[in-house]
Amino acid sequence: MSWKSFFTYEFIKEVRISLGILVLFLLFRKIFAKYIIVLILKWSRKEHHPFFSHMFLSFERPIQWLLLVFGIYLAAWNLPYFDHSHLLFVKIVKSAIIFIVGWGLFNLSSSSSLILAKLNERFDFEIDQILIPFLSKLLRVIIVVVILSGIAAEFNYNIVGLVGGLGLGGLAFALAAKDAIGNLFGGVIIITEKPFTIGDWILTSSVEGTVETITFRSTKIRTFAQALVTVPNAKLANETITNWSKMGKRRIVFNVSVTYDTPKEKLEAVIKKVEQMLKTHPGIHQDTIVTKFDKYGADGLDIYIYFFTKTTVWIEFLQVKEEINYNIMDILDHEGVSLAIPNRRIYVDSKSEGNGKVRWEFLK
Repeated sequence: MSWKSFFTYEFIKEVRISLGILVLFLLFRKIFAKYIIVLILKWSRKEHHPFFSHMFLSFERPIQWLLLVFGIYLAAWNLPYFDHSHLLFVKIVKSAIIFIVGWGLFNLSSSSSLILAKLNERFDFEIDQILIPFLSKLLRVIIVVVILSGIAAEFNYNIVGLVGGLGLGGLAFALAAKDAIGNLFGGVIIITEKPFTIGDWILTSSVEGTVETITFRSTKIRTFAQALVTVPNAKLANETITNWSKMGKRRIVFNVSVTYDTPKEKLEAVIKKVEQMLKTHPGIHQDTIVTKFDKYGADGLDIYIYFFTKTTVWIEFLQVKEEINYNIMDILDHEGVSLAIPNRRIYVDSKSEGNGKVRWEFLK
């Protein structure tokens, strides 16, 4: 076949049509990216549909590539001397479509935590907050596995053989990934037993703070010094965990020491007024309130005060505690009772030159 017979008018015409189809899809791809997706996003935000916004953003790039694949396929359909029905070409196109659709679903699953949280809030599905990040990550893993399986099936790759091969190397893999598997099972234990959830204030032997995120490998805890501590799940699952956020009330206990020259009547009046003040305070839990003359202390008469606040929030707890301290000061001032001041007597045995006198000093 000569070059003249190859490059015929019909050949050039078909090539031009194929190139025109490809250029048309490239142009439509640009129009879609610049105008259509913007209009859709504006509409979804205006109508307050966050799910559609996430979906369009997730599929924005994949749809552009999908248009390009369709353009290539249609251009190849009209391309002369090219067998568009060739098995390898069809498999490549199908594999590309599987990858692109999976790419969009993978992007969408990255925002599935937000979607699940919204659904949980709106429809009360009772999905624990600790479970939402795991479901999101598990969904992404499933999508990746499905994409790889679909592409492998298109090329007639024996997936069963692949799984069998993984089984032969499973022991070596398990030994190499021992820590990772331990952390994974630790995460499962945390999910099933629920010793804490996201946002809880916890205390362990290694860290104290607020739980921020829980992943397959570790749990991130924000300390009160604003440091972010990452604890492996395997270690955390084996530690003693105190969940302060599960407190129904928060304890306050202390002693107030008054001077020894306080009359009995004044002491009784102070104790009764402190008890009455605690019983009428709106921030105090009324189940357990104890105010008693406890003992003769080293510096004065000790009044034992024991009660609980209704709030367990640290800042609110400190505010209630401060109010109680001010109220006790007012009661003592009203009754004319003074707080005992710790004092010490120091005896100094020193002889001055020439007189041999003994000098005493008292420090209060």
